Amino acid sequence: MLYVLLTALCSTSIALILKWNDQSGASGLHLLLGNYLVAAGISAFLWFTTAERWLSWPAFFFGLVLGALFLYSFFAFTKAVAAAGASLSTVSARLSVAIPVVLSMLLFREQPTTLQVAGFVFVGLTLLFFYLSLQDKKRHKIYWLDFFYLFVLWLGIGLNDFSMKVFQHWRGQAEEPFFLLIIFSSAFVYTYLVIRFQKLKFDRGAFLLGLGLGVPNMFSTFFLLAALNVLPAVVVYPSVNLSIILLTAVASYLIWRERLNRVGLLALFSGSLAIVLLNL
Repeated sequence: MLYVLLTALCSTSIALILKWNDQSGASGLHLLLGNYLVAAGISAFLWFTTAERWLSWPAFFFGLVLGALFLYSFFAFTKAVAAAGASLSTVSARLSVAIPVVLSMLLFREQPTTLQVAGFVFVGLTLLFFYLSLQDKKRHKIYWLDFFYLFVLWLGIGLNDFSMKVFQHWRGQAEEPFFLLIIFSSAFVYTYLVIRFQKLKFDRGAFLLGLGLGVPNMFSTFFLLAALNVLPAVVVYPSVNLSIILLTAVASYLIWRERLNRVGLLALFSGSLAIVLLNL
């Protein structure tokens, strides 16, 4: 369970750093640039220090695709935190466990249990509570773009998690260091190209904060893969997701006094229950 705890702590740190960056009004893309530079550096070190440095074309091309997906999900996370706060954004990200469940049903013909069907009902309720909570928080007509970012975050994180599980079964543990190196290196290149294309002025403060963000970002993926290697997914995913939700909610309140209204608390409870049911 140590790897589960370390994964939760790293992922909680990510949400808090994104919240800090949003509060300071710094550039989200330069934050991600620094983040992926450090994550790529750490993964390169891990790959070079392994006994056998595996090189794999399937892992290379799969990593290139996931690098783009990681950037897409992280950018959505920064926007979601700005729109809905760290607590609700984290619930949205963790609720993405529904995506691997649905894809497993479609691709591997797994039949949902009665509890999983109930879990999907609570997913729908949680999304409704998200909408009502944001509407109450804004105290005016909701911007649909805010809700859209939560949906994009939910979809992106879910696809990331499912891809990690696919890679674990497809390629094996020996190729993981090289796989992580390709993911974070390609994400760094993609982010740099976006910044160059948009001709953004360099934000030194956001970049330096991103260097700190890269450490928990890289190790959250590393510890998740390590947890999946020693524990069944049915234990890992609900334990990690619920721990992240609770830790983020408590930390956001203690640091920024980020309060959830009554409907937001319902979203927190409903989302947590959905995660548990989907993994049973």
